[in-house]
Amino acid sequence: MTETLVRASNVRKSYGHVEVLKGVSLTVKPGEVMCLLGPSGSGKSTFLRCINHLERINGGRIEVGGDLVGYARRHGKIFEMNPREVSRQRRGIGMVFQRFNLFPHMTALENIMAAPVGVKKVERSAAKARAYELLERVGLSHVAGHYPAQLSGGQQQRVAIARALAMDPELLLFDEPTSALDPELVGDVLDVMRQLAADGMTMIVVTHEIGFARSVADTVVFMDGGVVVEAGSPAEVLDNPQNPRTVAFLNSVM
Repeated sequence: MTETLVRASNVRKSYGHVEVLKGVSLTVKPGEVMCLLGPSGSGKSTFLRCINHLERINGGRIEVGGDLVGYARRHGKIFEMNPREVSRQRRGIGMVFQRFNLFPHMTALENIMAAPVGVKKVERSAAKARAYELLERVGLSHVAGHYPAQLSGGQQQRVAIARALAMDPELLLFDEPTSALDPELVGDVLDVMRQLAADGMTMIVVTHEIGFARSVADTVVFMDGGVVVEAGSPAEVLDNPQNPRTVAFLNSVM
């Protein structure tokens, strides 16, 4: 596939006088898995949040499926979308957060049903059937009636992945999905993500899991100081890095 699903062009983001993103440009093809690596504070998570307009960019542009994210062209000018338009646009972009963000008063099944019923107006019976299918897909059909407090962190994260899939996104964003988990729970979450990759889901993953990046990513991007330092295949970036900053980072985590 040669078409581009995600195109970021010279993206800049500042908080006050602190410039967090300093001109990031990346492209992601449909079905591609891109892993973003880098030290804390390098801008990885901020960039990810910009892709679905959870953060407003200060310069450049981001397009998903050929459409500007968070903005629209009208009469030859670019305007920021209103919240309702942004919400509608986000339907095609799923996001899995570090801290799960499940509704504590809803069961696993209800968490997965919530957005299809509330946002897409899917019939409850159809949403329920789909939620059961997704729980089965992530290996959790036996906890459909459990509340988040009754689940382990790894189970909560897998429910969060199922919830994101319930909206049938064309793109899934993962913001350090295993960093809040105990080590023995990481494997189950990564296995679900590996299967999603094998199924052809387009994914951008902020992670410190080097083994996952090596085995699953089509493209590995190393960021530091708000810029892309190095990008390429796992073999290029992880096994034969060219930039001293990449080398130093990998030596510290491997």
